[in-house]
Amino acid sequence: MYIDYVPNKKLFRAIYLRESRRDGKKVIKKTISNITHWEPKKISALRLVLNGETRIGTESFKIIRSLPHGNVTAVLGTMKRLNFSSLLSLLPKKRNLILALIADRIITHQSKYATAKALNPQTAKSTLFQELKLSIVTTYDLYAAMDSLLKKKTVIEKQLAKKHLKDNALVLYDLTSVYFEGTKCLLTRVGHSKEGKKGTLQIMVGLLTNKEGIPIATEVFEGNVLDHTTLVAQVQKVSDTFGITKLIIVGDRGTIISKRIEELKKIEGLAFLTALKSREIQALIIEGSLKLSVFDETDLAEIQSPLYPNERLVCCRNLFLAKERYEKREALLQATGEELKKIGIATRSKKRSLKGKANIGLRVGKVIGKYKMGKHFDLTIKSTEFSYQRDEASIQREQLLDGVYIIRTPLSKEDASSSEVVTIYKGLAVVERAFRCMKTTDLQIRPVCHHLSGRVKAHVFLCMLAYYVEWHMRQLLAPLLFEDEDKEEAQKARISVVAKAVRSDKAKRKDAKKVTDDGFPVQSYQSLLLDLGTLTRNTVAPKLDDESLTFEQNTEPTVLQKKALDLLQVSVYL
Repeated sequence: MYIDYVPNKKLFRAIYLRESRRDGKKVIKKTISNITHWEPKKISALRLVLNGETRIGTESFKIIRSLPHGNVTAVLGTMKRLNFSSLLSLLPKKRNLILALIADRIITHQSKYATAKALNPQTAKSTLFQELKLSIVTTYDLYAAMDSLLKKKTVIEKQLAKKHLKDNALVLYDLTSVYFEGTKCLLTRVGHSKEGKKGTLQIMVGLLTNKEGIPIATEVFEGNVLDHTTLVAQVQKVSDTFGITKLIIVGDRGTIISKRIEELKKIEGLAFLTALKSREIQALIIEGSLKLSVFDETDLAEIQSPLYPNERLVCCRNLFLAKERYEKREALLQATGEELKKIGIATRSKKRSLKGKANIGLRVGKVIGKYKMGKHFDLTIKSTEFSYQRDEASIQREQLLDGVYIIRTPLSKEDASSSEVVTIYKGLAVVERAFRCMKTTDLQIRPVCHHLSGRVKAHVFLCMLAYYVEWHMRQLLAPLLFEDEDKEEAQKARISVVAKAVRSDKAKRKDAKKVTDDGFPVQSYQSLLLDLGTLTRNTVAPKLDDESLTFEQNTEPTVLQKKALDLLQVSVYL
């Protein structure tokens, strides 16, 4: 008895269980059963038995290849649940390539050249190519997919806005810098780096999110653009392109400045919410509208000022922030003083002393530029000597405003109470978190290596879509992460909306024990994704002369992996 593989007219093999006997010179075959429909591993097991194996175990098979599969299942399953295929419905030919680019950015965040290799069967680093039914992928295929995606960027953003923004929506907006590799992109400029990369070429990236921090739209600007100059265009984008007739735009004090507010006031149905700068707070004190004694008994007060007609000024003082700023300033003053002292000693040295106003000034300028404390020192520079002393009056004036911030908005009290105004403004932290996720370990938007402006914009948009998926994954995986999943309880435990945020009792237990209430080890998002990658898909073959009959077998998920996949609601895709 043996297994016979027979090519048929449909160009695939039929598989039969047969026996044969010899009648003279003639071989007579008898078909016992058609087993074409059997699973490959079942056929392999039967073939081993027919070959004389009395016990089938691991020694009868060998694993030809293992590819990470759990992380692919987690990401693609989430994208399927979020209906990403519908989101990319206008790109049917490039859809799977774009899905692969987004998924790869979440899983490995590598270059497009490395991604192309990882999507080819021979050099694959995961089962992503199998799940998306990709064959041979080149870097140029990925570039073509990016070009197609960029053409439909506005349409996709409109779909996201329709899903996550309603009329009278709250929109958060912020801008950050991203350093650039290379010198040929038209968007790159040398500008003020928010990453501390002085002198490097960079681009500016703007991000719009809803109040929960779900990304809606992104835009790329030249590297030397000022934050506030991008604001009006983004507001018009939300209003005109997305069809939102009433909205509240929230931005920090560097984005929504007085000059731009006058332009925003001309847009019908728009309200804004921002914070005053230090010099504007000082002006309120001088004008008499703000008396710091208001904070003697409370950390939250509301005032009016003729400097800001028809607007509300919500004044806050955060004691934790005040202490933090005081300690930081003292440390910087101390460090500045130590460096200036060295310069003074150098001017009095008997050997090779530091001389000349220009030379001394150059040394002093480096110190002041490093610590940014020049406004708190009185400096005296002469050709052969240098002296300094602290400006205590300047230090005390700044110290009075430690922890003080004032939120400015035209919203009425019926629209938002003072506490709600503070909560809305603090919501900007979710945009900052989005930037951290996109720029650092999670998605690694940087360094940007593309030269064409369109490719740079497409790359940033891909990272935004990847963060969209990650945001939803984080929400579902919160019970296993260091995330605080009981935010309502944490909010109730907070003594004041101005005070430092506190974590819920459940989150504190996770922080202390590093174990969830269910007994699972608490993970970071990245470590959990890496753990899911150890759930592999194995290509198995019997130890026979003919190894063409292979089958695939997934490893069994661990208890932690099963819990994670259940939370993501993607176990069915394993």
